[in-house]
Amino acid sequence: MSIAIFVLMEIECFFLLRPPTTPVFSRSLFPPSNQPNNKIHRCSKITAKTNFHQDDGHDNLFFQSAITRASYRFRETLRSEPLFVDPYAGCFAPPELELNENLSQNLHHYCIGTRFIDDQLLSATKGVDGAKQVVMFTDGMDTRAYRLKWPSSTVIYDVSPQAVFKKASQKLQDVGAKIPRGCLLLHVPLESSDMQQLLCDKGFSGSRPSIWVFQGFPVTNLAHFKDILFMVSSLAMKGCLFLGELPVWLTETQMGIKSTVEKWMYDIFMSYGFRVRIIGYDEVAKNLGQTHVDGDSDCLLFVAEHLRFSDDEMEIWRRQFQRVEEEGDEEGFEEL
Repeated sequence: MSIAIFVLMEIECFFLLRPPTTPVFSRSLFPPSNQPNNKIHRCSKITAKTNFHQDDGHDNLFFQSAITRASYRFRETLRSEPLFVDPYAGCFAPPELELNENLSQNLHHYCIGTRFIDDQLLSATKGVDGAKQVVMFTDGMDTRAYRLKWPSSTVIYDVSPQAVFKKASQKLQDVGAKIPRGCLLLHVPLESSDMQQLLCDKGFSGSRPSIWVFQGFPVTNLAHFKDILFMVSSLAMKGCLFLGELPVWLTETQMGIKSTVEKWMYDIFMSYGFRVRIIGYDEVAKNLGQTHVDGDSDCLLFVAEHLRFSDDEMEIWRRQFQRVEEEGDEEGFEEL
């Protein structure tokens, strides 16, 4: 008979079960798994204390959704062979987080998507020619800026709810979390009246490579997501990637009838200049050597390539064309 072990932990971000895993660099959509075989002691229940209490007024939907995702990352970190290690997820764990005895077997779709996105980010940003602008639409508690090994000079823009990001950043700062040397994290509040302009004001350039991620962002409806597609299409250079997890409920048409998902995705994304591909969670899990996946996902994992020029690229072409025309006019005038 197994004996249940109850552990009471005051979660701090220096609570590291192991050092973060070495990132996998690959341009393939399915890089080979390279996880260490580190083992941890399993327990039937872990209770984690956190500073996010309901009496602080942080029990709104944004906070609760972000805390739920952080809990998934925390559970994944505690697995004997995790897909990734998030040493900071425990900082946001709910007051009582229960982990069952099948912890090492359970695998959540969100964690599969997180590992897939991690690999794509590291692949796209590596090397001299890699994208050094990373724009992430998140829930405000995303820890990638701290836990991934970013190349020097990478600028990370986190677009998320102001209150969640502010509280999470303070907690991370309190426990000593730091951005990799030579990198920069900038926040763009979800509540901004003009997120596109604010991104540019903070230094984003549509004439330099970038990669865009959508995971956990509290999109309200299809029109809201279309606004995001329009913004990404305006700012991202041709060939840049936009990837992440799209809520399944966005695919629902009138009267709750679902359209063909592939066609719906193709039509929506192509109308903004993106060629999209839906990635199966099972396919990703299989390539990572995983088999036990919990239930059905409420999101669609996708990767989209931008096929249009950004506004900045078009402006550069316009100026060059104008200069050539002006030089031609001057030469013609001299001949006369």
